[in-house]
Amino acid sequence: MTFVVTDNCIKCKYTDCVAVCPVDAFFEGPNFLVIDPDICIDCALCEPECPANAIFQDDKLPPGQEAFNELNAELSKIWPNIIEVISPPADAKEWDGVPNKIEHLET
Repeated sequence: MTFVVTDNCIKCKYTDCVAVCPVDAFFEGPNFLVIDPDICIDCALCEPECPANAIFQDDKLPPGQEAFNELNAELSKIWPNIIEVISPPADAKEWDGVPNKIEHLET
């Protein structure tokens, strides 16, 4: 099992989760984070740290978020690893909770 970053991270990109990951499983894109399922050890430390509630266990994804399982696996292979907390975008709070943000994903 692994954890998956889902839709609500897009354009929020809080990195609180990165600080607690013991295996550096997070990878950073322009406006989204992903978890490499091959690195994730299913420790569950990241899930409660996400201010946007965008991280879920792969077998407990909310309805409509299943595609993020594959998206995390794919993008983690091409994006750089992130191991330090960075400031979120200035408008992150405005985007938190906006539905269907997948159309705003920058790869």
